[in-house]
Amino acid sequence: MEQMTIAEFGSYVQKLIERKDLTCKESYLLFRELMTNSQPDLQQGAFLAALTAKGETVDEIVGAWQAIDEFDTVHVEGVPDTVLDNSGTGMDSFKTFNVSSAAALVIAAHGIPVARHGARAITSRCGTVDIMEAMGVNVECPPEQVVNSINSAGIGLFNGMSPHIHPGALGRILSQIKFGTTFNIAASLANPARPKRAIRGVYSRSLLEPVTQVMKQIGFQHGLVVHGSTDDCNVGMDELSVCGMSSIHYFDGDKIDRFDIEPEDVGIARHAASTITALNSLEQESERFLSTVTGSRKYPECEDFVALNAGAVLWMEGISTTLTAGVAEARYTLSQGAALDKLRLWRTVQKL
Repeated sequence: MEQMTIAEFGSYVQKLIERKDLTCKESYLLFRELMTNSQPDLQQGAFLAALTAKGETVDEIVGAWQAIDEFDTVHVEGVPDTVLDNSGTGMDSFKTFNVSSAAALVIAAHGIPVARHGARAITSRCGTVDIMEAMGVNVECPPEQVVNSINSAGIGLFNGMSPHIHPGALGRILSQIKFGTTFNIAASLANPARPKRAIRGVYSRSLLEPVTQVMKQIGFQHGLVVHGSTDDCNVGMDELSVCGMSSIHYFDGDKIDRFDIEPEDVGIARHAASTITALNSLEQESERFLSTVTGSRKYPECEDFVALNAGAVLWMEGISTTLTAGVAEARYTLSQGAALDKLRLWRTVQKL
């Protein structure tokens, strides 16, 4: 494929500014230009801003993922077929305690292998990579060490901003921007392990359907796409919420079920948003994270938050017969210290 001229690339940026959609192939070709760094930085930034402002279609996200997967993702082998990813897209207006990382430990403690794919903070105060690095996990290791960790400890983390994982473009681009873009969706799905199962949080309720369709198109077979709301501050999160209603799309093959839940529906008390909001420093977040996965009940709202998000996966994977039972099982796992044990094992395998 020939590199685009600056004028040709710019014509597509103009098309987006005029709020016209791209085809899947056009999106793939434009993101290929970003992955190969074939356009000036100004052109690349203008493209990302214009696409984000217009709002991405399913075809545009799929095309972006194809380019990222092909040109800037190291693929790994040797992970279990049942490996699962749990993460959010970021860009949500409500920044919370790093619940997906804590929930991953609970999920892994139940024997479900977890291949996480996260990044340092971009639009949040403390990203997945930041918190796990603070917990003693090596986030700059080669992908083979992550695979070994998944197989030995049942959990591993691919750093989405590391050149070991995405050797060309993602780290370069994400380190230069501080606003959410299509990368929050497409790049977060470019997991080197190519899992077929996932729980994926989205920052807007309007993204539930398109992200479900994107995941199905790129090879996911089984998953949950979720968005949570908050009663007391009217903002959303890319997690299941203990502060208000959560909307869920559950898909299994061609089947999609769409439903909403309230915290009380699954045995969770409704909590104020302030009890799970992000704190001011990595040090504070680290203390709260460790206390939560210890099951100390120092931060009961965060433990409920973890139990809800982990329990949904236990239900999805058939370990629990209902979502309510999954939440109860996840809460019990926290109370018994199994998540902390999993963290200790993980950092001895994916170690510095």
